[in-house]
Amino acid sequence: MPSVIPQWSLLGCGALGGVVASLLTISGQSTRVLLRDHHQSTLHPGTDFTSLEGQVQLLNIERGFVSKPGKIKRLLVMTKASQVIAALTPLAGKLDAAVPIVLLHNGMGIAEQVVEMFPHNPVIAGVTSHGAMRCGHFVFRHTGKGETWLGPINEAAKAHAALADELALALGQAGWDEHVLARQWQKLAINCAINPLTALYKLKNGELAGPRFADVLQQICVEVADVMCAEGIATTAEELQRRAMTVVELTADNYSSMYQDMELGRETEIEAITGFLLSKAAKHGIAVPVNQGLYQAIKEKSQAV
Repeated sequence: MPSVIPQWSLLGCGALGGVVASLLTISGQSTRVLLRDHHQSTLHPGTDFTSLEGQVQLLNIERGFVSKPGKIKRLLVMTKASQVIAALTPLAGKLDAAVPIVLLHNGMGIAEQVVEMFPHNPVIAGVTSHGAMRCGHFVFRHTGKGETWLGPINEAAKAHAALADELALALGQAGWDEHVLARQWQKLAINCAINPLTALYKLKNGELAGPRFADVLQQICVEVADVMCAEGIATTAEELQRRAMTVVELTADNYSSMYQDMELGRETEIEAITGFLLSKAAKHGIAVPVNQGLYQAIKEKSQAV
């Protein structure tokens, strides 16, 4: 194990994790990717990264394993929402209490569980709209530039706003928001609108812009806005729909992560996205029939794969 502690340790190397690890490395920030132990027996080549501009680079990014992670300065968790707790479990009781844990996944409801597992660590939530694709074994393509925001989940995290500046060196933009919960909800609303529809109907994101989906997108946003307002997050259905359609246009040629998961027979993030919305709606006694129907359809289709 090298004596130098990497600036970033990344847990999870899916599409977005691979792209972020590559961008951090290119920006000159030392990065280690922590893999699951079953990867120990396989040969790990360099990371093949294609930038937004189409430039291809072979990067030498350090690999480690969760069972022997080495010294960690700050931990960036890039797994899918459903895998976060299982991925962090080997580090419970071993991670130094001063190490900030940054969560960068779709959906909500996970950060609170992480705080329970690591009560003394700074826990930071992040949202990002960067597009990423995994094209093969350690082959990644950056498919869209977006915004990234970090914010504190617990009191200890408030001392780590500078992490956003360091991420900005790699991602082009990253900001710190003490009220990141509102941004998480806005991202959740966009995911509720785009992900289930594209997965069910096997569409590129841009195909949601047509008149066929105008009514259902409006209904989804009305329901999400009702729940957000009940949760104390001021918004309107019109604002949420405008945000969702902006993302649809910016990522027109992309396939959503839920579409890709369904096509490959992988577990989707429906529980942390629409499932989280349904749990909050039930808490407030708010009917969300369109989102409920999409949730059921994804669950049934996932079981049939």
